[in-house]
Amino acid sequence: MNQNEIEFAVFCIENIAQALQKNSKEIFELLVNESDILIDYIIPCYESLHTQSKQYIMDDIVDVMKSKGVIAC
Repeated sequence: MNQNEIEFAVFCIENIAQALQKNSKEIFELLVNESDILIDYIIPCYESLHTQSKQYIMDDIVDVMKSKGVIAC
């Protein structure tokens, strides 16, 4: 991971936490320990995701979390 990808990952974690009314540590655990979403989706898709709006990014990642069963639909 490069610096931009790390900053983007933190941005995603913090904003998903806010959107789901959870703390950042819980979201990190869900994205890393409960699933492969951070390493296998967010970071590899950085180039396309970071050009989108904040709302689009959050909606997209939450949809991925739902499809992987990390959070309830």
